[in-house]
Amino acid sequence: MSDIEFIGMIQAQKVSEIHPARGPAIDRDYVRAFAQAHEQAGFDRVLVPHHSTSPDATLTVAYAASVTERIRFMLAHRPGFVSPTLAARQFASLDQFSGGRLGVHYISGGSDDEQKRDGDWLDHDQRYARTDEYLEVLRKVWTAEKPFDHEGPHYRFKDAFSEVKPVQTLNGRPHVPVYFGGASEAAIPVAGKHADVYALWGESLAQARELTGRVRAEAARHGRQVRFSVSFRPILAETEAKAWERADGILAETRRLRVVQGFGRGGPLQSEGAKRLLAAAEQGTRLDKRLWTAVAQEIGGRSNSTALVGTPEQVADALLDYHALGVTTFLIRGFDPLEDAIDYGRELIPRTRELVAQRVAAQRQAA
Repeated sequence: MSDIEFIGMIQAQKVSEIHPARGPAIDRDYVRAFAQAHEQAGFDRVLVPHHSTSPDATLTVAYAASVTERIRFMLAHRPGFVSPTLAARQFASLDQFSGGRLGVHYISGGSDDEQKRDGDWLDHDQRYARTDEYLEVLRKVWTAEKPFDHEGPHYRFKDAFSEVKPVQTLNGRPHVPVYFGGASEAAIPVAGKHADVYALWGESLAQARELTGRVRAEAARHGRQVRFSVSFRPILAETEAKAWERADGILAETRRLRVVQGFGRGGPLQSEGAKRLLAAAEQGTRLDKRLWTAVAQEIGGRSNSTALVGTPEQVADALLDYHALGVTTFLIRGFDPLEDAIDYGRELIPRTRELVAQRVAAQRQAA
């Protein structure tokens, strides 16, 4: 496996904090161009997000996989709305049809209101307990050689089985990589038990060091090791001054559109990740070398909304600081989604890979 992984994000239409959604909810030509642009730019994987009002992410991945050849996918999936036995067969089937290119990011849900749109009335901590059982059932379905029964707090099955197994394996057993997020006290034990990759939003270095340490300790209790992913919104330009000028323009447009759309400052306040981004923003809009929190503060910490601002070389150097904490995956997406993905492929991705390769080589030589 490579010492570093880059993940992008594709959506079914052009939309971001500075680009309001227009036209049909699904723009097939845009999805095709978006997915292919990430593949050509050198990304390893792309996230397809989930929202209670958005197009189905599983079908979006299936279409994007059909128009690409190499790039892998990270399907955002909320446990609880589909039976885990059915989800296991869906994911195994999609892994087969895509040639082993699927990963799944399990989102237990950070907002009661968001969950209720699809009929889920469990509270925050109950959702993480359900995810724990959900992932246990998925693993059983993928690896079972004969039908099995299951009875737990949330699910009960008799003779559960799947004829289709994933292409990918873990320790010789069928497996689809498990990406997982959640920084609450209810989430960390689930992460330590199940996550292959633990994903956190673009926090400060101090916050990231603390959170990854907690997850490592929890994983160690199960005799496991977890990889880590951090998400950023890089804002690049040929000079640092121009990059900050661009950042100021993004903030101004974000504020303008939120006024037009009737939004104030707010966000999924039940989300511990959102609270952590807002806590970082309270320390200042510019933290560490390149971290910019102004948009996160403006939109209430919603989603991965912190940026790294500077030239490609400066931002690559900032990413290296997170790599020193043990982060090996970076989810990067821009405020100009398609255009930024192409731009990241020109200098930021290859430059970061080069810096990481130099560091790893030096560490191996020293060892």
